[in-house]
Amino acid sequence: MDSLLNSGRPTVFCPGCAHDRVLHALDQALIGMGLTGRQVVIVTDIGCSGLFDTFFNTHAFHGLHGRALTYATGIKMARPELTVIVTMGDGGLGIGGAHVLSTCRRNIDLTLLVLNNFNYGMTGGQCSSTTPRNAEVGSGFLNRLEKPMDICQVAGTAGAAMVSRVSTYDEGLVEHLKAAIAYDGFSLVDIWGMCPGRYTRKNKLTPKRIADSIAELPDLSSFKTLNDRMEYCRAYQQEAVLQEAPPDPVRIEPVFKAPQKGRREVVVLGSAGQRVVTAGELLCLAGATAGCYATQKNDYPITVMRGHSVSEVILSETEIEYTGIENPSVVIALAAEGVARRKEMFDRLASESLVIRAVGVALPSCGATVIDVDFKAEKIKSPDWALAALAVLARENRVLTIEMLKKALELRYRKVVLETALAVVEKISS
Repeated sequence: MDSLLNSGRPTVFCPGCAHDRVLHALDQALIGMGLTGRQVVIVTDIGCSGLFDTFFNTHAFHGLHGRALTYATGIKMARPELTVIVTMGDGGLGIGGAHVLSTCRRNIDLTLLVLNNFNYGMTGGQCSSTTPRNAEVGSGFLNRLEKPMDICQVAGTAGAAMVSRVSTYDEGLVEHLKAAIAYDGFSLVDIWGMCPGRYTRKNKLTPKRIADSIAELPDLSSFKTLNDRMEYCRAYQQEAVLQEAPPDPVRIEPVFKAPQKGRREVVVLGSAGQRVVTAGELLCLAGATAGCYATQKNDYPITVMRGHSVSEVILSETEIEYTGIENPSVVIALAAEGVARRKEMFDRLASESLVIRAVGVALPSCGATVIDVDFKAEKIKSPDWALAALAVLARENRVLTIEMLKKALELRYRKVVLETALAVVEKISS
């Protein structure tokens, strides 16, 4: 095969566009390396460089602006035998800068070709992250306020070893690309070229000026020695085989009979530190011991040490398709923060609903049956109130039984913690 280019999809770059030269140079490099279309994946970004995947008869993936490297990383991790090449413009480079840095740090075996023409050529010639400060571009004066990024220096500092810069018009471009693709690790090539459709209309740029500018920049070869290390996929596999295999998921056999049938909805309303989410998990485990399907949804703020904590649990003998709760069977009210978070719910509670309330917690008016529990008088600490409330619920023979709750504790805890939790349940149930 003398070309991997797609004869059914001719290129559509503007006359004189540097991308067209890079396209054919990449094709020659791949053919020269003896690679077939089945061995190569072209992953592209948005922009003019994002057209590359349609022009090659290879595997291809077209991603979001700035995100091409994330998809390429997943592909390489899943199929390490493939040669994965990413094309990205200087626009995607700026937008996806964080992903570029992550890939440099990982040293995964990808080749990133940055088709650098110093502007957003596809969208109007606005300034990009590499636009010179003295250039005239479609975004007015903005580029004069920013220092252009030297992606090679940034990449090398971030951990990339194979970092290079080359002109689109360099006679050695094909060999340059071969070296980058053959490198066992992450390689980045900053390829400078012209955008005749936008940039060079107002900015005098020639192949000679590009070559002279590149020649004036610092040498990049030291990064190869400084950042040399094992390729990420192999290093990952080497470490992964040393890890202990995770245990198989615990299979919970149904050994009990639930006190009620049908859909049972329980909402636990508390505050941070009251182990509300854990109580919801215990309720799900207890339901599983009676052969129930279970769902749990939790609500708490990012300030996990203060504020509300809410857990919504549904148990049912049949599959649960809708997980919303509007009129729960049981409400456990342990703190004002949680009650305030779901205060509108109390108006909808039916007369057959049950509310288990910690003494001192104010409730909105409702028609449900309310059981007050003085946890402080029982000398139960606040972190154990949610568990104690489940024991009250089991004592009332609603939703779960004491046996189901104890079995859930055995599934969730071990040794000292289990003994402490069982003691709380025994205190309430007796």
